[in-house]
Amino acid sequence: MATLKEISNLTGLSSATVSRILNNDSTLSVKDETKRKVLEVAEKIGYKISSKINLQEQINFLALFNYSEELEFNDPYYLSIRFAIEEECKILDINLDKIYNSNIGSVEKKYDGILCIGQFNDIQIKKIQKISSNIIFIDSCNNKEFDCITADLKEISECIVDFFIQCNYKKIGYIGGRDFENILDEREEAFIKYSLLKKVVDEDNFYVGDFSSSSGYNLAKTMIDNNNLPDALFIANDSIAIGVLKALNENKIEIPNKIAIISINDIPASSFTYPALSTIKIHSDLMGKEAVRILKDKIESNRTMPLKITVPFSLILRETTKNTL
Repeated sequence: MATLKEISNLTGLSSATVSRILNNDSTLSVKDETKRKVLEVAEKIGYKISSKINLQEQINFLALFNYSEELEFNDPYYLSIRFAIEEECKILDINLDKIYNSNIGSVEKKYDGILCIGQFNDIQIKKIQKISSNIIFIDSCNNKEFDCITADLKEISECIVDFFIQCNYKKIGYIGGRDFENILDEREEAFIKYSLLKKVVDEDNFYVGDFSSSSGYNLAKTMIDNNNLPDALFIANDSIAIGVLKALNENKIEIPNKIAIISINDIPASSFTYPALSTIKIHSDLMGKEAVRILKDKIESNRTMPLKITVPFSLILRETTKNTL
């Protein structure tokens, strides 16, 4: 028996678009040539049109997480993205499959759309394109050909440096992480350029590992052993910052009197650290929710122009900064 998926494969269109054409959906904007092609293929393979098809049930999304479930479990930032994606898919009645560690090779079927969470390299992206042409990147914008929704990490980094400058800090250090060893993280790159421009970077206190608390702890211990602390420290995310705070507290280094700290994400634990962590709040749940809607809209409208969406952020000042401008 002929199926929508067969027509989708033969025409290169998504199952949702094919279904809407076959059911004469007046809200769908596609070329007459495209409609004619779908109808011809449907007739050729003997597909029978049913007036009872639920269009939304035909939509199948795949969420590709470029990290492990363990990392997500320990990082509420990524957890909130996943929860928002799952909740929005339920609301819109979209089928959702999930794969961690970007195990693209395990994918055995086509999908109407793919949500890519995290950083992906060019080789991975080419493999993803073989699964679906409808792709959106969440928390990264490393390819201008595709839709993406993210925070403006460059603007966030500059906001943190500006705050430290306004507080009259002269030497600003950095502790961060990288997804790929030889590729600078966007926060890292923005910090280097902007702090050099403002002449406040402390090059002796620049440390990069991964994005875990254990990495932050070990890097901070190295920084302390070097016995040359900066006035202020920009930390790439709250998870790293938790490890840094542990190392500083163990060595009885006063925060913020001896060293001020600002990180990024505002995970729930950041308000319960000692001292409470000053951080940038990024609305990660909004990323997940809107990504699902944008991808669904792309499929249904047949849009080809890529969109780039940035979510808002705000500086949350707590006890790791003096907060006196």
